[in-house]
Amino acid sequence: MQIILLDKVVNLGNLGEVVKVKDGYARNFLIPSGRARRATASNKAEFEAKRVELEKAAAAKLAASQTQGEKLAGTSVKLTQKAGVDGRLFGSVTNHDIAAELTKQGFAVAKSQVRMPNGQLKTVGDHAVSIALHTDVTVDINVTVLGETA
Repeated sequence: MQIILLDKVVNLGNLGEVVKVKDGYARNFLIPSGRARRATASNKAEFEAKRVELEKAAAAKLAASQTQGEKLAGTSVKLTQKAGVDGRLFGSVTNHDIAAELTKQGFAVAKSQVRMPNGQLKTVGDHAVSIALHTDVTVDINVTVLGETA
């Protein structure tokens, strides 16, 4: 299916590009989330009429993400979980826990923006975690997991 991208999509293309994707990806994800439209003649003409305001909105979203990224860079998050004597946690620290703690600190971060390269944190100590604020803005933070004996 040919679609027009209304937003930058990772590994697919930038705003305004006409790309060919599988039908299910377009119908089930890109079109309902507002990231794309079918590439018909009327939609192409409508897109060209709105192109300037869409580019302006995308630039504003990128600028907002960059300013939030500058504030968030170097932030340290401390979480306390129950742990055994060997330093392993009873359970784990998830992206939801990190997003909730960042929200408490005043940063608006959704759990889907928290990227944990090695999966959930299951040990006590310092861990590096990435926060993807935008497709072009990724910030690394430090998460310190403290053990609490039961």
